[in-house]
Amino acid sequence: MSDNSIKFTGLGHTIVDGARLPMDSEPEIVSLRPEKLCQYIGQKKTIETLKIGIEAARQRNEIIDHVLLHGPPGLGKTTLAHIISNEIGGKLVVTSGPALEKGGDLIGMLTQLESGDVFFIDEIHRLSRSVEELLYPAMEDFCIDFVFDKGMHARSHRFRLKQFVLVGATTRVGLLSSPLRHRFGIFRNLDFYTTEELETIIHRSAALLKQSIDNDGAAELAMRSRGTPRIANRLLKRVRDYALVKSDGHIGRRAVEEALELEGIDCLGLTPLDRQYLDTIITYYNGGPVGIEAVAATLQEETDTLVDVVEPFLLKTGLVIRTSSGRKASQSAFAHMGVGCRL
Repeated sequence: MSDNSIKFTGLGHTIVDGARLPMDSEPEIVSLRPEKLCQYIGQKKTIETLKIGIEAARQRNEIIDHVLLHGPPGLGKTTLAHIISNEIGGKLVVTSGPALEKGGDLIGMLTQLESGDVFFIDEIHRLSRSVEELLYPAMEDFCIDFVFDKGMHARSHRFRLKQFVLVGATTRVGLLSSPLRHRFGIFRNLDFYTTEELETIIHRSAALLKQSIDNDGAAELAMRSRGTPRIANRLLKRVRDYALVKSDGHIGRRAVEEALELEGIDCLGLTPLDRQYLDTIITYYNGGPVGIEAVAATLQEETDTLVDVVEPFLLKTGLVIRTSSGRKASQSAFAHMGVGCRL
């Protein structure tokens, strides 16, 4: 690859990466989050399940069951944790699996929770085994067992916790251990959003940002947002800047096309890295099937980057087919890349 392609790969990968980035913590982006379930757009079955669970718990004067949310990055798992906290009136305490390195880290956070608080663990599949095992009694019996001293002088003490709600989020539910997974009462998968749902989100975000956008501009932006609200909001900010400097400030279809062409994002939302991935399978391996390690070696990219960042959207849109013998480019991929199909 040339230096130029590497530069554009980094740019596209950053802007349309579903993973959380520093720009997502900016007050403007945070303010776009809905605060109640009735304001949430998309994921209808998940929202209905949470509404029923919260209302039933409220009528019984209990707390809602522990909640596990899984799906690709950027689909609203963290937002739902904030909403659950708002709905039940508890404080939200946020951490992540990698941050809880030792059992003491977890104990310190759990013992400070009040009744009805929401404890949110992002990337919960990355918890260490020792920390995970401490969670079992905390989730089931709201207690923690301490062991003092060692050997023949060892003593155990059970510390009672306030009743809290654990909300876990993971992008790789298959890496979650069975004992931990089975301790969640509500287990929901978040899927990519439809173009229509993203258009609604874009109009709502534009209104909150006091930015004018027409239906054609919102539709074009939704088409390029990879089915992910987090990416839609990032791209909306980039297009807003472009429209302000290069046009009259209003966002229409042309402004979206020109702004995202500058960012290297095509009509389907594919980045230069996505197109290089498809081009590698089509050109170097005659459309596949080919192993992911071979593709990664050709692109000089990490395998995990391709599996976690590039492939989910390409698989969802049917541009890539995963088979037992490797990855294959679909007819749609050949057409999008402007190459005659060799299947």
